[in-house]
Amino acid sequence: MKKIHIFILKSYVGPLLMTFFISMFILVMQFLWRYVDDLVGKGLEWNVLSELLFYASLQVIPMALPLAILLASLMTFGNLGENYELTALKSAGISLPRIMMPLIILTILTSIGAYKFSNNVLPVANLKLVSILHGIKETRLELDIKENVFYQGVDDFSIKVKEKDPDKNMLYDVMIYDHRDRYARNSNVTLADSGKLMMSADKKFLQLTLYNGIRYDEKIGIESQRRDNEEHMFRTDHFKVQTAIIPLKGFDFSKTDENLFKHSDRMKNLDQLQHDLDSLNREKTKFVDNLRDRSKSFFFSKIDYNKRRNSNVPKNQQTIYQIDSSKIVNTDSIFNAMSNTQKQMVLDMAMRQARNTKQTIDERLKFIEQKDGVIRRHKMEMHRKFTLPFACLIFFFIGAPLGAIIRKGGLGMPVVISVIFFVAYYIIDTIGAKMAREGVWLVFQGMWLSSAILLPLGIFLTYKSATDSAVMNADAYTIFIDKLLSKFKKKKK
Repeated sequence: MKKIHIFILKSYVGPLLMTFFISMFILVMQFLWRYVDDLVGKGLEWNVLSELLFYASLQVIPMALPLAILLASLMTFGNLGENYELTALKSAGISLPRIMMPLIILTILTSIGAYKFSNNVLPVANLKLVSILHGIKETRLELDIKENVFYQGVDDFSIKVKEKDPDKNMLYDVMIYDHRDRYARNSNVTLADSGKLMMSADKKFLQLTLYNGIRYDEKIGIESQRRDNEEHMFRTDHFKVQTAIIPLKGFDFSKTDENLFKHSDRMKNLDQLQHDLDSLNREKTKFVDNLRDRSKSFFFSKIDYNKRRNSNVPKNQQTIYQIDSSKIVNTDSIFNAMSNTQKQMVLDMAMRQARNTKQTIDERLKFIEQKDGVIRRHKMEMHRKFTLPFACLIFFFIGAPLGAIIRKGGLGMPVVISVIFFVAYYIIDTIGAKMAREGVWLVFQGMWLSSAILLPLGIFLTYKSATDSAVMNADAYTIFIDKLLSKFKKKKK
């Protein structure tokens, strides 16, 4: 490998790694802000949060990698142009495509790696991430009893305290309602001067120790009244120390079973998507054929009915039920020959059958539309595994020639231009994906819309950069405007 190629690679790899990790950091922070309400107050351990951040980082790579390539190529060729290194290379007879060649090879290898990642790693990361997020959402907030407010975070219990001492973990003026009896939910009340609340290490049990209290139980009085017709309506128990063990559910984190999510399109690789897509298409075709058979007109159903009746009738009597296809029956004349009562009966029967047929068809069409949606999502995921590598190539061929044209390095102008191009790409890609998902466009049209728009731009910029065009040179536009103004002034004179 020539020294010039090594020099170009060294100039590119450093900014690429830096911008890649910066982009990942920003996107992961965006992910955390999105789910911050589900994470705060759950008492999650550090290993759970670490695993969540790891899989979240893997999930944002499809967005971070194209942005990093665009920004790094802009910075690299902008620095080369700003320091006149690019000019020196061109004056030595080295063309821009030849200067870009090692980076083109590296970008192609990166695109191949992006496809492998999107096909083999990303589905597993999505499955793990969804499993953890669902488990976190199902985890309850940590036990936090407020003063003078009924706390109902524990199933079948309402707890109210007048005062708390967090240092000693003591509660004062405690009132507890036991709602475990659904027929008498407020029949059991406990009052205590003070108490201590402790949660087990595995967060499965709550130990509540009460001091100097009284317990009222109306349920026992009601049961005894039914049984012995006694006049006592409740039972009162006084105690100095009472300890209760209350089972807790949902306070400890546990991953949701991954089998619940593995059938989603985002959790499958290319082979699995193709296999399931074939199954979905066969299922849909079978259902459509069944619907077509069920939606035959009443006339043909009547013919089939008459044929079935003929099969059970002696041959010498089958002419009664046979229909002579050579004779044309005038249904209007038959209908007009009926009495008003018969006409109303026929119309009611026809309307009833039409409504039933329409309702049946509408219900089955909803199922077909649902299947179409699943099929479209599977096709979108198949195309998405190829749009990511292609986006890496497009962004390189936009960033590299654009950096050579504007000749501005650093993190100033390249960041601004990169953000503008990436936001435009993201908006176009989102619009195309939405159109494909809703069935307005064909799936490949929606998924490749952004690439189809940006690819000509990359080709145009590469051509202009290779021919040393002044398309992005502000001085060229200033000179052009001055010439127009001078011509306009001459015409006025």
